[in-house]
Amino acid sequence: MTRQTFKYETPERFGESLTTARPWNRSALEEVERLNGRAAMLGFVAAIVGELMTGSGIVGQLTGIVRWYLDLG
Repeated sequence: MTRQTFKYETPERFGESLTTARPWNRSALEEVERLNGRAAMLGFVAAIVGELMTGSGIVGQLTGIVRWYLDLG
């Protein structure tokens, strides 16, 4: 029986993988941050539109949904 060998990556210092300028890391983070930013913009616009339609802020909207849901039972 042959002994199994493992090929490990070289160890990095704590936090180094997120802050180094590796091309594969930078492009992956750019895409993730772009997607997160776009999702945040859509959420913000949805909150503003919901406020304009209902006349109450996000807390009032959530309270109304919870009250509606509890009244269904």
